[in-house]
Amino acid sequence: MAAYFASLNPVALWNAAPGGIAQGLIWGIMALGVYMTFRILNFADMTVDGSFALGGAIAVMLMLKGVNPEIVLVVSFLAGLGAGFITGFLHTMLGIPDILAGILTQISLYSINLNIMGKANQAVPVGQVRVFFTSNIRYLGQTIALTLVVDVILIAIFYWFLGTENGSAIRATGINAHMSRAQGINTNRMKVEALMVGNALVSLSGGILAEYQGFADVKMGQGSIVIGLAAVIIGEVLAQLVAGKRLNFILRLSFTVIGAIVYYMVYVFVLWLKFPADDMKLLTAIVVAIFLAVPYFQEQKTSSFHGLKRRNAKLREAMRKAAEGDDVINDTAAEDERQEQTTETGKEAD
Repeated sequence: MAAYFASLNPVALWNAAPGGIAQGLIWGIMALGVYMTFRILNFADMTVDGSFALGGAIAVMLMLKGVNPEIVLVVSFLAGLGAGFITGFLHTMLGIPDILAGILTQISLYSINLNIMGKANQAVPVGQVRVFFTSNIRYLGQTIALTLVVDVILIAIFYWFLGTENGSAIRATGINAHMSRAQGINTNRMKVEALMVGNALVSLSGGILAEYQGFADVKMGQGSIVIGLAAVIIGEVLAQLVAGKRLNFILRLSFTVIGAIVYYMVYVFVLWLKFPADDMKLLTAIVVAIFLAVPYFQEQKTSSFHGLKRRNAKLREAMRKAAEGDDVINDTAAEDERQEQTTETGKEAD
């Protein structure tokens, strides 16, 4: 055990931290897309695994053809819109349940991504294009700063969009589709729009990650829905702990990105502890389960019979103290009255 701890190098953890922050910021964009479908629309969208790889595949292949890296990311965003539209069409027009619609699109995108790249993976042409999102240690600070700016801009646009008439209709559809339909909202159109926006953000994140890591792989989106959910759940728990009753919507969006950063910092820390890389999916599942359980236990703490018993005990104690305080006040008032009567009797005797 002593030899194991002696083998851990704190400098290695310090050096790996910027990479974890950069990846957290990149995956934070994807987490915003998951937040749109999972939290706003209340739609279990499984398209994410496919649309994430779609953004990376398109980005790399266009760069191989000499297209500007910035334009490439715009195309990745647009491709995500198309992926979300397909899922929305399957669900709203063909009546396929939400989970199955997402799975069908995800499976289709696997073959589509293979056809786009021509093989299982493709590398960014090093030396032919200059990407701004890079894992090169010399430019990692630039990558973090630029990705942070992109995240802030996207959060601001997200916040503005959900405050518009369309955004409000999407939120209403997610809360209660039947009531929204009764109010004249075209809920099918709202679902399609939300799925398009969510998958566009996911695809954009995949394009940025492909530039960052220098390649795209047909399986790069495998398990990304779990990472996105982890970021959303971690962000919500942290937001409740930090902001409490002051928590508003802009903070929820911001903490979604922070949740992605926290997740990747945990990832870096576990790798630093020399856990096998093959066990990272298991770690992801455990982390998500823990943070999903936190709100449940908090609710149980406030709503369970044990919590009710504790609150009743506190209430009885407060009532007892109040009663004791009233007795003291009454005794003091009676003593004062007796003293006044004694004084008046003395004056009459004189």
